[in-house]
Amino acid sequence: MKEVSNIGHFTIDLPSTDAATALSGPGNKCLKNFETLTGVSFAVRGLQLEMSGISSKLEKASALVELTRPIWEQGLEVPEVDLKAAFCSLNIGQATSHAELGKKVLARSKGGKYLRPRTIRQKAYVEAIENYDLTFAIGPAGTGKTFLSTVLAARLLAEKVIEKIILTRPAVEAGENLGFLPGDLQQKVDPYLRPLFDSLHSIFGSEKTNSLIDKGIIEIVPLAFMRGRTLEDSLIILDEAQNTTKAQMKMFLTRLGERSKMIVNGDITQIDLKNSDESGLIEAINIFSNVEDIKFCYLTTEDIVRHTLVQKIIEAYKN
Repeated sequence: MKEVSNIGHFTIDLPSTDAATALSGPGNKCLKNFETLTGVSFAVRGLQLEMSGISSKLEKASALVELTRPIWEQGLEVPEVDLKAAFCSLNIGQATSHAELGKKVLARSKGGKYLRPRTIRQKAYVEAIENYDLTFAIGPAGTGKTFLSTVLAARLLAEKVIEKIILTRPAVEAGENLGFLPGDLQQKVDPYLRPLFDSLHSIFGSEKTNSLIDKGIIEIVPLAFMRGRTLEDSLIILDEAQNTTKAQMKMFLTRLGERSKMIVNGDITQIDLKNSDESGLIEAINIFSNVEDIKFCYLTTEDIVRHTLVQKIIEAYKN
């Protein structure tokens, strides 16, 4: 990296034409995203990235480019959610911590993508799962609560740290009455468990997922079916925990067996119970927040890694 002048110009040498193409993006979309966030003008000329603007903004802009280097240097376009996460880290003085995200690869997807936390709070969440036997993750939709826990479960399974992955959620309808569902028991509960299947398919692919389910290595079951079990050598994920009753939450937490880990995910702003005061997740937060060996992770709208509109939608509802 070299400084061209002190007036407001800066250049960064790019390692390849693939990196230059990735930084530009289709129709210069990626460069425009950099410009929108930083207030600095960007242009790619040959194997150089040129920036111009106010000196104080240039410093942050060049730091943002460097922080996203692990992505564009591989010839990959920088997703807008990753760009915003990096910019947020710069603003709160945690650039060094953000730079560590690229090293926190959990697994590779069926399509060959590296799966990793994309924000600092997501990284803290993954590390909590690694270091605690009971982890609670509370945050809005799209923050990676279910996906990251499932990816980490897949890694622990591959490393033979655990022998089984168990995923469960309460069968509560989100604001609508689906009425009678035809079919056998599995077909009746599948609509409630579909998001868990989606996460597994993105990691293992549908064929391997089905094979692991057939072998009993992966279980996807309604919460009501957990009663009476002791779950050993497993990683157990409770999804949509805000829709558990107090009795269900107590029942679930007391299933924890030897050499197992539990992850409880939920969004307390999306309680579908008729009486939100009965939410087992809210009670658990009040009871266990200060209990040693139980970790609570709180994710925010800044950790949303779905379409960038999701963040705006949730903020609009909040306001």
